[in-house]
Amino acid sequence: MAGILGTSTAILASRPLSSPTSKFPIHSLSPIPGQSYGRKFYGGIGIPIKNGKSQFHVSITNVATEIKEQAQKLSKESQRPVYPFSAIVGQDEMKLCLLLNVIDPKIGGVMIMGDRGTGKSTTVRSLVDLLPEIKVVAGDPFNSDPEDPESMGMEVQEKIMEGEALAVVMTKINMVDLPLGATEDRVCGTIDIEKALTEGVKAFEPGLLAKANRGILYVDEVNLLDDHLVDVLLDSAASGWNTVEREGISISHPARFILIGSGNPEEGELRPQLLDRFGMHAQVGTVRDAELRVKIVEERARFDRNPKEFRDSYKAEQEKLEQQIYSARNSLSSVQIDHDLRVKISKVCSELNVDGLRGDIVTNRAAKALAALKGRDKVTTEDISTVIPNCLRHRLRKDPLESIDSGLLVSEKFYEVFN
Repeated sequence: MAGILGTSTAILASRPLSSPTSKFPIHSLSPIPGQSYGRKFYGGIGIPIKNGKSQFHVSITNVATEIKEQAQKLSKESQRPVYPFSAIVGQDEMKLCLLLNVIDPKIGGVMIMGDRGTGKSTTVRSLVDLLPEIKVVAGDPFNSDPEDPESMGMEVQEKIMEGEALAVVMTKINMVDLPLGATEDRVCGTIDIEKALTEGVKAFEPGLLAKANRGILYVDEVNLLDDHLVDVLLDSAASGWNTVEREGISISHPARFILIGSGNPEEGELRPQLLDRFGMHAQVGTVRDAELRVKIVEERARFDRNPKEFRDSYKAEQEKLEQQIYSARNSLSSVQIDHDLRVKISKVCSELNVDGLRGDIVTNRAAKALAALKGRDKVTTEDISTVIPNCLRHRLRKDPLESIDSGLLVSEKFYEVFN
């Protein structure tokens, strides 16, 4: 034991310190199955002080780049096993909404509401295996897109203006979990005032919204989320940017993400302002067929007994679905929808008294994404009938005396207009 302690002390003592106030996060990257791996980004907005005035030179540094790269090199076998998406039995409506959002992130996310124990969280988290790769600027804490100025951090924009070449890497789309008990500083990011007082530099540490940029932000039990965090999500979802105002300094960074939420309607309603930000709404019910329930229980038991073997048995189906998503994303821009169909979609929205134009836009996008998923370059009436209840159901005005499901109201109006 003394030898181990002596070795540890020697290692710590040999680490160079730039200043007495320097702080280094210690991460454990133990390749043990079932363990989660830390991925923490540190950024700094350096504002040199000269004669009492600040020069507006912004630089964002990432001191955890090496740790991030090491974590990405870990094999899939060493990570926590995820239930395969293609192994989930039933719940076709929920799975379709999730796939359409992966194909076209501009749909705006999906809200999944249903009974407890129906596989909502399992299905969302199983989406990780199917997420495609995207181009990002190497070492950037905001996952900046090297080709889109709207999704770039300030440091990357400065480098481009100076003509500096950017190192670009391919990485899978992030899925970030937002815990219900998260603080606002952890979500938005925070400014290290201690560093400002001791070193004369105001440092910004990015939060979960920075990590979720160009990825997926998942909120389980979203209807139980604190109001102040709901306000933060509303602001970021509306503008695509996160602005942090602390101690007389304002910092903004891109925060464009697919918002996915799940919850049980019995535990509370969602604020209408946040509900409208979700592009699609999926309703999940408990499976009533006895044979199907037995199959679900048996499949889950197989996965718990040997996750690796179970995942391997669905490897071919997973790869086929991955290829289908990849092809759909590439062909999405070439999919066309007739003007006549666009007019009918808007007529349905108008006759249902849907507020705003978000319903029209999302229905058009979702129908095109479904056509791309099916390998077609033209939207059909069947595509629209499939997605329109999910796009408009949550946008209808609530009538407490209405006993019929809002999705059925949308379907009835659709057939009335289209036929």
